[in-house]
Amino acid sequence: MKVKLRIKRFNPQKDRKPYWQEFEVEAEKTDRVLDALHQIRWYQDGTLGFRRSCAHGICGSDAMLINGKNRLACKALFADLGDYVTVEPLRGLPVLKDLIVDMEPFFAAYRAVKPYLINNDQPPLKERLQSPEERARFDDTTKCILCAACTTSCPSFWVNRDYLGPAAIVNAHRFIFDSRDQAAEERLDILASRDGVWRCRTIFNCTDACPRGIQVTKAIEEVKRAIMYAKV
Repeated sequence: MKVKLRIKRFNPQKDRKPYWQEFEVEAEKTDRVLDALHQIRWYQDGTLGFRRSCAHGICGSDAMLINGKNRLACKALFADLGDYVTVEPLRGLPVLKDLIVDMEPFFAAYRAVKPYLINNDQPPLKERLQSPEERARFDDTTKCILCAACTTSCPSFWVNRDYLGPAAIVNAHRFIFDSRDQAAEERLDILASRDGVWRCRTIFNCTDACPRGIQVTKAIEEVKRAIMYAKV
């Protein structure tokens, strides 16, 4: 079948403002938006800019706004989207070119929550053990692939670039509730700031946008409760 892609283009080196451009390609219903973007860049317009890496929904590099919703281009099928598809860059991050956004503000927020295990005890001779129940406590938030789909779907992030955003909170959650970690209080202090969890308005855009099915809003609410309990 023939499908049309309406793509938002912008090259800050030569364009004064973004514009829309339409392309038509041959595709099967089981093809992905990423396949169509490849066809366009390889055979129609080699200047089209977009990111992709593994192409299997693991790396998260090809997150973009597809038919008004944040998705991974490698997982978005024409069978679900139809034969007329709009593609835009993620919202809330500076556009470097076409569908490529500057991810540095996103990763700066990620780094700010110290997303790594902190344990000052003498390292054991073997691994630090956990019970299945202790591991299950934070299992959901280990699935994050840092695609930024959740953060860039959040209206609070669109209007306040200082907001740490859902992805940073999710990755803090992963360690706050890890029984092996000793820096939960430090992370909770970071997230209790004016640009931390209290900027969340419980809209659920983040949960809907997550390609890994993480219960993002639930994780944010659990962090809020942990902050409140810590102050009691």
